[in-house]
Amino acid sequence: MLNAVLIIDKPARLTSHDVVNRLRRITGERSVGHLGTLDPMATGVLPMVLGRYTRLAQFFSDARKTYEGEIRLGFATTTYDAEGDPVAPTGEPLPAGEAPSTIGPSTQTLPTLDQIRAQLPAFTGRILQRPPDFSAKKVKGVPAYKLARREKPVELAPVEVEVHRFELLSMEGDRVRFVAEVSAGTYIRSLAHDLGQVLGCGAHLASLRRTASGEFNITNAITIDELMAYTEELKQSLALARSNTNLSESSLSDVAYGVTTGEEVNGNVADSPFSSPAALSLKASPAPAAAIAQAPTPYLHPRRILTHMPSVTAAPDVVAAIRNGRPVNLPEYSDAPLVKVFASRDLLLAVAQRIAGTLFQPKVVLYSGNEPMPE
Repeated sequence: MLNAVLIIDKPARLTSHDVVNRLRRITGERSVGHLGTLDPMATGVLPMVLGRYTRLAQFFSDARKTYEGEIRLGFATTTYDAEGDPVAPTGEPLPAGEAPSTIGPSTQTLPTLDQIRAQLPAFTGRILQRPPDFSAKKVKGVPAYKLARREKPVELAPVEVEVHRFELLSMEGDRVRFVAEVSAGTYIRSLAHDLGQVLGCGAHLASLRRTASGEFNITNAITIDELMAYTEELKQSLALARSNTNLSESSLSDVAYGVTTGEEVNGNVADSPFSSPAALSLKASPAPAAAIAQAPTPYLHPRRILTHMPSVTAAPDVVAAIRNGRPVNLPEYSDAPLVKVFASRDLLLAVAQRIAGTLFQPKVVLYSGNEPMPE
């Protein structure tokens, strides 16, 4: 089993589930999930969890998201983005055969950048936002997009979201570049659409790229093609290691995380996972180092994830208690609500929750008492 977290730079035209399926094929790991859906049109940061680390997904759910993209003025669309059918600024369907360009800047005067910026205070802070009809939000148990595709009424109540930053960078013709930082659950498509309604000219999201999701940043992302190339090179190195030693069995899960360097804060490594390229090595393997590819690993070391939680390396008796679901004392972290507990430098064992004073109860255990644990 490959237990890992990595950041995929999602390409356009793939759904988030498409990426999950690609990673299953590339890594051979069946248990794969993502930490926050990206629309097919969008690109950028899509954090992925593999193996036992899928159990940690609950701790990432409230992460802020940062986006950059482009809004097109002049007409709205049914989906609030460039993939939908154009509609008039009023929301009514266009007459049959009428092209979007006929309601674009050629027949109306668009607002200036300053005029658009004057409307932004209404779209920042805590606001009520109605999700798009073409969304995965449920209406009496049915995804809204299924109703919208059948042209059925879609009754979605507004949801409170928080827009921490919504800044317009530039305007060229009918296109406006922007950057936005928002809470989880915010639809950037709805921001673009609603802005167009307020301006009276209609608008939709023309392009979108997610540059950050919580602690995950685009600078540390890897493309699917890069992951495939990395995995193939690694498999070749593992095969070479087997041929040069008595190593009878190995897999991607045998590969150690990159050597962690840099300042530690509460047991976590504070710098970027790629600040110092890390050589790959095999755990508990007699293979010579020369047989293993020297390359930066795309997988994030467990001390580099969930860095808002302090990390502690537990003594053997504490490890045994946690593996059996028993509460333990962690006196050095009496003020922390949640703590990552390691069985060794590289082996994340559990996330424990403080229940009283210095007493912590295991909340998620990655290796229970009846499961084999790597050395």
